[in-house]
Amino acid sequence: MKTELYLARRLLSGGTQKKSTGLMVSVSIVGIALSLSVMIVAVSVTSGFKNEIGMKATGFSADIQITNLEGQYSLYNMSPIATEQPFMEALNALPEVRHIQRYCIKPGIMKSAGEIQGIVLKGIAEDFEWDFFEKNLLEGKVFHPTDSVVSDKILLSRHIAKLLQLKTGDPVIIHFVQEPLRIRRFFVCGIYETGLTEFDKMFALVDMAQLQRLNGWKSNQISGFEIFVRHFDRLEATTNEVFNLAGYGLSGDGSSLKIQNVRELYAQLFDWLGLQDTTVFIVLLLMALVAGFNMISGLLIVILERTSTVGVLKALGAGNRFIRKVFLYESVYFIGKGLLWGNFIALSLCWLQWKFGIVALDQESYFLSKVPIRISIVHLLAINAGTTLIILLMLIVPSSIISRISPDTSIKYR
Repeated sequence: MKTELYLARRLLSGGTQKKSTGLMVSVSIVGIALSLSVMIVAVSVTSGFKNEIGMKATGFSADIQITNLEGQYSLYNMSPIATEQPFMEALNALPEVRHIQRYCIKPGIMKSAGEIQGIVLKGIAEDFEWDFFEKNLLEGKVFHPTDSVVSDKILLSRHIAKLLQLKTGDPVIIHFVQEPLRIRRFFVCGIYETGLTEFDKMFALVDMAQLQRLNGWKSNQISGFEIFVRHFDRLEATTNEVFNLAGYGLSGDGSSLKIQNVRELYAQLFDWLGLQDTTVFIVLLLMALVAGFNMISGLLIVILERTSTVGVLKALGAGNRFIRKVFLYESVYFIGKGLLWGNFIALSLCWLQWKFGIVALDQESYFLSKVPIRISIVHLLAINAGTTLIILLMLIVPSSIISRISPDTSIKYR
């Protein structure tokens, strides 16, 4: 064992600290614990927001979309592409691609109970992944299209159902503004609510075959493909891989394809989430500095109390660097104690919020009904390591007071 570490342990176990010194050290430990807990909670909440809202956005439009380049200026009136594409086999073979599904998009006007509402119908097929909508389903059930029978079911959001006074089983008339004008009747099979108000106001799900007929498309013509990835943090890299396969050249019917991921489709939403990272970084920096200054005051008090001990060590031939290490080792103990309590407080608060949703939110403003929590082991380790490093670096300067302590003076007042 190093001599410096041994002496630090002896000083800690000596139990000779004055009450005032012990109180100030305890205050420093509490300061570190509270600062760390604020940092962990801030990162967990921000990570939770990004994860939950990102999942909601991808639930509506998947992670990556492949559409006709001709429709790039009209998101809801797309030119069709063929379902048979030469790149599909290679696309399915990509390690990051989890699922691919077909879809159609068509705008319409709903009318019921004397009210009208603009709507974007999303046509789905038997390959549609229902997990997201089943999780957010409030009433009724989802429908499952088949190739043999065209379904007349429609899945509406709670916002639209409330506006048009609809409930499950009710018929709803939808007008399609085209030449000639078309009208279709659907029956509400279920009502969902995701919390993303702008999306809930807009989208409803129907059988894709209905929209193909309304558009005069063949059964092998669709608005595009939706691709779900395995790891959202690799979205940009996966988008580039998809572009390399599908973005160059022309498809079988002579059309060129456009590749977009959800970050590009809803840039404003993800820019808003990105601003949270800046806020959290400022919080982390401020809290780390607060913890550092708390520990500086604690270390200075410990050094001043041990002035006579410093004098004895110098008289025995110990250098300033040696003695400084002794007190820094002692500080590491106090820092570790603060980190331990900080982690306990933060994880306890996060668990309570995750389990019981104590802190609620206005869903209209924040897209979520309660503060979300997402804890990452990597984030936890990084926050703890970063906090420890910053505090130790801040302690190097105040520990230099040891060099100014004279052996003869300090021993005289022992």
